[in-house]
Amino acid sequence: MAHMVYPGAVHSRFEHSLGVYWLAGQAVHKLKTQGLELGIDRFDVQTVKLAGLLHDIGHGPFSHLFEREFLPQVLNGYKWSHEQMSVKMVDHIVDKHHIEIDSEAIRRVKEMILASSEFASPKSTREKHFLYDIVANGRNGIDVDKFDYIIRDCRACGLGCNFQFQRLMETMRVIGDEICYRAKEYLTIHKLFATRADLYRTVYTHPKVKAIEIMIVDALLKANDYLDIASHVQDPSQYWKLDDTILKTIEIAPDQELREARDLILRVRRRDLYQFCNEYTVPKDTVENFKDVTAQDIVCSQKTSGVILREEDVAICNVRIDLTRGRLNPLESINFFKDYDSEEKFSIPDDRISHLLPTSYQDMIVRVYSKKPELVGAISEAFENFQLKTYGIKPQVHATPEKKKRRM
Repeated sequence: MAHMVYPGAVHSRFEHSLGVYWLAGQAVHKLKTQGLELGIDRFDVQTVKLAGLLHDIGHGPFSHLFEREFLPQVLNGYKWSHEQMSVKMVDHIVDKHHIEIDSEAIRRVKEMILASSEFASPKSTREKHFLYDIVANGRNGIDVDKFDYIIRDCRACGLGCNFQFQRLMETMRVIGDEICYRAKEYLTIHKLFATRADLYRTVYTHPKVKAIEIMIVDALLKANDYLDIASHVQDPSQYWKLDDTILKTIEIAPDQELREARDLILRVRRRDLYQFCNEYTVPKDTVENFKDVTAQDIVCSQKTSGVILREEDVAICNVRIDLTRGRLNPLESINFFKDYDSEEKFSIPDDRISHLLPTSYQDMIVRVYSKKPELVGAISEAFENFQLKTYGIKPQVHATPEKKKRRM
């Protein structure tokens, strides 16, 4: 298995779905070999694989950016999730194309898609609960969805990856209706979460990446009233038409109402990005009570400058990086077994794990950007003032370069 190539190796949302479909099938077949006592049948295999194929079908343009950054600003408190939309899309596809499929299979697939979300069905109503932890694991975060995108993105970005999901799939067992892992693999599991956190730090939330994301969100917000983008999320028959090509639609449209959105997209194309001013990591002892920093916080911290800052000149990015369970250690929510002759499962507390592993499981990073290059100096100064006012120190490691401050 060490040299296998699976469909998720090519980085696109479609190929990711194929990769998860393939891995889900491998996982459920591996559990099936454990014995007849689990009662895994052909119906179970089909539903798990279908959940893997369809679990992300509800994603909008640019996936999580659309859900977490754009929609909260236009839906006025209405709760929306791509998992719920995936469920609606499944129903729409079945009805629209008159697909003959067992209603119980569809119910099970939809429950598996929602398994890691706040809309998951009560555990007491699920049969073979362990099957719901294969695609989207709300119990402890170990699932084939992560296996696929972590390996895919490490390869696509030229990063080394020392996490071997094959070891976990080869050694996992079901004990007490729960997927458990051999105790000696706890470091392999830690590498899964640590590699994911490293991808978030170095790729997904890279300062340049976030600058582009902020600009894309601003472009969508400026185009929303005219194109009525947000209304698509209520209707599956319209939602499926909404994908990444929305940027090209805005870019080539001649309408005057879209001029500001077009200009922003053109800036992205030309790499004329919002200027990253600086960042700081929130001190560990204050993370628990941290509240998101806003543009207003920075503007109100301005003391003396030749310009007057406005909130619309400042972009703030509050970046949370964790090991999937916020400030908690994910290993504590996982059960292990000693060897294959044992039927006892147990957790491994912090004090029995290597002291070289971290004692803190979440970082909170605050970044500030200037939407106009000539304001970098003023915004950087206000940002430092805010830190001093909030913490009595400047948690940032480096000062904003003078050359960047003087840029006009």
